[in-house]
Amino acid sequence: MTDNLENNEEYKPLKLKSMIGYSGNIPNSFFRHPDGKHLVYILGSTIVINDVTKPNSSKEFLLGHTNNISCIDISKSGKYIASSQITHMGFQADIIVWDFETKKQYRKFSLHKGKVQSLAFSCNEKYLTTLGGQDDNTVVVWDIEKGKAICGVPASKDSDGIALRVCSYNQHENCFATCGISTLRVWEFDAEKRKAKMTDINMGQIKRVIECCVVDDNDEYMYCGTTTGDLLKINLHTKLFRQSGPPKERFSLGIISILLVPDSDKVIVGSGDGTVAMMKTTGKMNIISKVKIEGKVTSLCFDKKKRILAGTSTSSLYMIDLKTFEATLKNTCHYSEVNDVCFPENCSSIFATASNNDVRIWNILNCEELLKITVPNLHCKCLTFNKDGNSLITGWDDGKIRAFGPQSGRLQWEINDAHKNCVTALTVSNVENDYRDYKIISGGDDGCVRVWGITKNYQVLENNLKEHKGTVTCIKIKKNDKECVSSSADGSTIFWDLERHVRSQVVFAPSFLKAVVYYPDESQILTSGTDRKVAYWESFDGSLIREIEASQSDAINGLDITADGKFFVCGGSDKLVKVYRYEEGDSVYIGVGHSTEITKVIMSPDQQNIISISAEGAIYIWEFPEKIDMHAFDGIEEEQSFLLHSGVTN
Repeated sequence: MTDNLENNEEYKPLKLKSMIGYSGNIPNSFFRHPDGKHLVYILGSTIVINDVTKPNSSKEFLLGHTNNISCIDISKSGKYIASSQITHMGFQADIIVWDFETKKQYRKFSLHKGKVQSLAFSCNEKYLTTLGGQDDNTVVVWDIEKGKAICGVPASKDSDGIALRVCSYNQHENCFATCGISTLRVWEFDAEKRKAKMTDINMGQIKRVIECCVVDDNDEYMYCGTTTGDLLKINLHTKLFRQSGPPKERFSLGIISILLVPDSDKVIVGSGDGTVAMMKTTGKMNIISKVKIEGKVTSLCFDKKKRILAGTSTSSLYMIDLKTFEATLKNTCHYSEVNDVCFPENCSSIFATASNNDVRIWNILNCEELLKITVPNLHCKCLTFNKDGNSLITGWDDGKIRAFGPQSGRLQWEINDAHKNCVTALTVSNVENDYRDYKIISGGDDGCVRVWGITKNYQVLENNLKEHKGTVTCIKIKKNDKECVSSSADGSTIFWDLERHVRSQVVFAPSFLKAVVYYPDESQILTSGTDRKVAYWESFDGSLIREIEASQSDAINGLDITADGKFFVCGGSDKLVKVYRYEEGDSVYIGVGHSTEITKVIMSPDQQNIISISAEGAIYIWEFPEKIDMHAFDGIEEEQSFLLHSGVTN
């Protein structure tokens, strides 16, 4: 689908203003480019190139993989970037060599089946060595210029050995090493004869599972990180185990990443418990300094000579000063599926997101995290702000509704057993009355729609509306609070009379409905779901007006409409953000960039931005290309006061 769009001259692309996301769970997924100006990292099936010298960090994307990227490497001069992916069992996994200057594919290789575990450029950038996954377990050397494989051989000596990593020498272009479970080998290949000769490292009585390895600048020693938490030193001339360290303490959960400090006898290691440590490579290989950060340390690279960058499995990036060895959090983002996103009423400079692990509030101006709320071992499925913005109301998979202060993150109140299993949808009323501050309408996977009266001191269930047979996926309320509409996985959309607490009407669609939204004058609604269509319905009698096929093959998960009703935006499993004209029903703008399915899209209150969230944990901020007359909308002037109370400034 993406390839067809790139060749289609009729569609207009959405401009991507910014992006929040990083696949930190992949080993060696973050690099500083040799030019010192760019950061290169993985996000799902996309490679992101971030120019840190430009204002707001200009980003470019390398799109070409059809599934999540499994490994990446950059050549010594930075001329090439190589990446590969995971694919389905029995199918070949693509390896792409990118030209960094043009940001285009230079070569594409396919030979390994299922997955490419690791890859590495030779020191002269002429060859690329790739290692297949557990089901493939072969090592292949490719000639990049000719675009052909030189040789391919089994990576381990028997069925018990499984190679996990490959690394190249720094002085010999025809040598490399592989390590893994019950295997540690060095290789030398002859490009003319198309043969590779391997030698097993003599480890004596030592048996280890080696997760990572690196060769020093002079090709004298190789350093290997093990799951038992020790660093092995191997003599590459004698092919013998030399020593291990540190002598007294091991790194908990193993050594996952290694970085050699140039022109010194020091090495930086990252462990599974979040420890980053500097060790001696001579003597007893003692620990010199160490610091602990959040998550497994999966990537290490130099930012400058006296600073390193450490990427973690929680998709956080830390900067560590080598003199003081103090860690500073530089960037953070979600590291699992983002389930929901919302703006406060009449405020477009901050937004909140809900993930399987936490809730976060972001500043849209610089994409910085303002607040992180974590409830241990629970997943947040939906969230919304109340109308005055002093509470962030969230729904969780333990059946509870929790309200937090958006500035402090403190728990204000919670409703126990709001739904039987999981709270899946939330909305709040617009008008206050004498005996309550506002109402909350919630939906759950039990099919119930429940109305709650909320005050500072208590929360009371006003009514339980049970007609849906499946999970309630979305709820929207009218401006006068007299009616709401709910969509469900059972294919029904129900209009509820909130004064009499009864169903006023119901409409059915042959799909798993994912989203519903009112037209601005509330005379119509839009629905979307797994039938790939966006349907227009009459609010008065529930009659179907029209249907638009918004995707050729995939579900539409997210839906929103502009305040003037001229456009609506949608996104789904086809990974595309699409802007449609409401009356004409045609797509006028398309945003390409997501690497996994889009879970929701939303317009900012000022109609300037579109935010889309996805299953890989990414948040994309798109510039809405059409000008909207904001004089027609009330309350926008309230934004500045909300921002001041929230601590956000321009």
